[in-house]
Amino acid sequence: MLGLAALLWALPVAAQGVPAAPTAVTPPEPSPEEILLEFRELATRMTVPVTIAEAGPWNFVVDTGAERTVVSRELAATLGLAPGPSVRVVALTGPEWVPTVRVPSLAVSSIAARGIVSPALAARDLGAVGMVGIDTLQDHSVVIDFDARVMTLTLSKKRRRPPVSRDDVVVTAKSLYGQLIVTDARWRGRRIAVVVDTGTPVSIGNPALARLIANARPAGKVELISATGDILAADALVAQGIEVGGVGFSDVALAIADAAPFRRFGLADAPALMMGMDMLRLFRKVRIDFPNREIRFTLPRGMRDGPRIGMGGTPSP
Repeated sequence: MLGLAALLWALPVAAQGVPAAPTAVTPPEPSPEEILLEFRELATRMTVPVTIAEAGPWNFVVDTGAERTVVSRELAATLGLAPGPSVRVVALTGPEWVPTVRVPSLAVSSIAARGIVSPALAARDLGAVGMVGIDTLQDHSVVIDFDARVMTLTLSKKRRRPPVSRDDVVVTAKSLYGQLIVTDARWRGRRIAVVVDTGTPVSIGNPALARLIANARPAGKVELISATGDILAADALVAQGIEVGGVGFSDVALAIADAAPFRRFGLADAPALMMGMDMLRLFRKVRIDFPNREIRFTLPRGMRDGPRIGMGGTPSP
């Protein structure tokens, strides 16, 4: 089974309002080129430049929660990529058969891949013209520098790690289907599992985690839109007492949902969360090293031993 564990947007239900009444004239669908132009200007998430079949570059999201590299249908149409066989992916809302396209070559940073069969999904659901998944990242490190607002990919080799600075918190993870799962994470001393997911703007907890943190403050309802365009209803909670690698987080906002990726990772019954960009951006830098199964979090400047980070982005006592 092929996995795609990407959450693209989280929308507060109360903020969506009443749908507009239908009009007599339906506006024409934008062309693939118009949609690609729109996403060239989109800057809500950090991206990396990707060249496909010597064309581009195009701005792709790096998604450490997605097992497959994805090309938007609009980009595939613009480039004239040949269709491939349908494949079964595990999206946020569950398994689904999706079309694919054949990518003759793909290049980004030190990565050069050929003959990729890539799921093809709508750019509006992806929130980008494409995503680089962990099938492409296996020999590399993803480095997210939030101070500089830059994301880079670097070639990494086993047992060859860069020096550790005094501000770095180093966490070892286990690998499952190429995905890195952090086990050095706890809620008030109780062990939880954490998946670092750079493709997710908000962090998602499973029902087992919600049962564990039963005293968390309710924060309403949200709707999670998956990469396939399907919607998953979720409860929003604000939790205290979550620690990852000894770093504590205050006021952690979580969407609680029985999302299919938890079952894919064998975490349906164990307290677990997908750590999204909202938690990751509290650090100055995050380095995800796939060959060495290591994740480094660079703490905000001026933090002392026993760090605790508030979700507002500043250290808290």
